Amino acid sequence: MISKWRLFLKDSLQKLWVVALLYAVLALVTNLAATMIGPLLPQGLGGLLGAGAVEAVLTILASSMLTVVTFSLGIMVSSLTGAAAAVTPRAIALLKADRTTQRVLATFLGSFLYSLIGIVALKAGVLTDNDRLVLFAVTIAVILIVVAAILRWIDHLTVFGLMTDSIDKVETATERAIAERINAPYLGGHRHAGPPPPAAHAVYPATIGYIRYIHMQALQNCAADMDCQIYLNALPGSFVHPGCPLLHLLGDLPDHSRHILNAFTITDTRSFDQDPRFGLSVMAEIAERALSPAVNDPGTAIDVLGRAVRLLAPLAAPRAASLSFSRLWVPPIALADMFDDVFPPVARDGAGLFAVQMRLQKALLALSQINPVFFGKTAYVQSQQALARCTPQLMAHEIDAITTIGAQIADTAGPHPTPKSI
Repeated sequence: MISKWRLFLKDSLQKLWVVALLYAVLALVTNLAATMIGPLLPQGLGGLLGAGAVEAVLTILASSMLTVVTFSLGIMVSSLTGAAAAVTPRAIALLKADRTTQRVLATFLGSFLYSLIGIVALKAGVLTDNDRLVLFAVTIAVILIVVAAILRWIDHLTVFGLMTDSIDKVETATERAIAERINAPYLGGHRHAGPPPPAAHAVYPATIGYIRYIHMQALQNCAADMDCQIYLNALPGSFVHPGCPLLHLLGDLPDHSRHILNAFTITDTRSFDQDPRFGLSVMAEIAERALSPAVNDPGTAIDVLGRAVRLLAPLAAPRAASLSFSRLWVPPIALADMFDDVFPPVARDGAGLFAVQMRLQKALLALSQINPVFFGKTAYVQSQQALARCTPQLMAHEIDAITTIGAQIADTAGPHPTPKSI
């Protein structure tokens, strides 16, 4: 679990201006260091090594980087717009946070600011030839960084914003969220299914939105300070409002109990952080868009089903629920809900496509074969629902083929399977 300041730092480093500001700081530090290091160098060394060329180099760098930044931002906006139309607008956040794109654009913008500050320092006439030599050496290093960034950017543009790249990013973000939930099934607290204790005191949120992040350590500290137990009523990704309890407190509570709300980060939209169900929903949305009559791309839907199997399979791996926050009680995520996030939308929109229905049944069969006890019941329910959707729209021999796969799922699930949760 990451703390609130680390979450703020993570978000800040994904903004262009932060890294660009670091380059501006580098320029200021370089000019300050030049005035300190220059006098220590042998007299005339700067003129001998051509330090006077630094102004021309900085001028060229500033003018070229301004052009490159403008051009690159145009490419990024076009890629984001295309991805929103072809994939899903929910994937745009991942594309905007792409580390390669952020670093490259920040490098271009930062080197532009570095050049401007360097030119201002030179025009001010405060640097000697030896001082200029120090600035010239750092400028050469910046140019090498810019060249490497340009080469990296050219290579990255061949895939950035394409369908496969966008789906890969969604899968990676979802995989990371699921892995975190596997390592801490109940966010590090106790498992608690059902209503809170009758004596528990409800705490309501002051804002309306989606829970992006729950800072469990902060909750644990609040619970320890108030000497109470906390029963969460909502998980990350839940839509909360002042009419629905966010959590319940059990114990003798002081007046400042509402300060506990500071441990929740509530935003206007859902995020992939701590919310594996959101990633699955976005994967299903990509498949739905691909199956729309305007796109008619069943291959992408089939690809999404394969990725769904890869994402869900690790949930069945044996694991021990670690207890890091002894005063916190957290509801589990039902496996049936995670299946509902990804399979029914594809089954509905691909009801008339035999290839999609076959792949869906085979995906459910694969999960039930991976772990019949864990996935069996849920896979069987999804299989029967999908079969009911597609039966009126497919030919008899196609229905027979799909029904055969469904029978295999039923056999694998067994007579009395038990629903699971994580």
